[in-house]
Amino acid sequence: MVNFSILISNSEVSGPGGLFDFNATLPLVAIQFLLLMFILNTLLYSPLLSAIAERNDFILNNLAKASEILAKANELTVQYEQELTSVRKEAQLEITNSQKIHKEILEIELNISQTYIDDLLDSIASDLLKKKDIALNSLDSIVQSLCIEIETKLSI
Repeated sequence: MVNFSILISNSEVSGPGGLFDFNATLPLVAIQFLLLMFILNTLLYSPLLSAIAERNDFILNNLAKASEILAKANELTVQYEQELTSVRKEAQLEITNSQKIHKEILEIELNISQTYIDDLLDSIASDLLKKKDIALNSLDSIVQSLCIEIETKLSI
């Protein structure tokens, strides 16, 4: 502040108006400013603003396309997830059905095998009983003949 007051006190007043003299330079400076503003606006700012607007439009178009692609991707994801869940359910049903069928087949085969084994055991048991009866009958006849021989030898 001290420097500004020293500057004002040291300035010499030469002619009317002094420091704040408005002569013909003020309108000339104003016209020069307006002319430079118009030239800069036409040469620099308009092309720059149009390039910025084009770039903004380009970005907005790409964002719109990207959002459309993202929406389609989300739709496809939902569709594929639904298809995947339905296929998984179908596969699970197939597995359970095949397990039931195989269990029934196994039970049937076990029943058939059990009846075959039971029949086989019955036939073997009956065969053994027949052979036992035959062996006992033959043994009985042999014992009878031995008894007769022993009696004849004893009676001699």
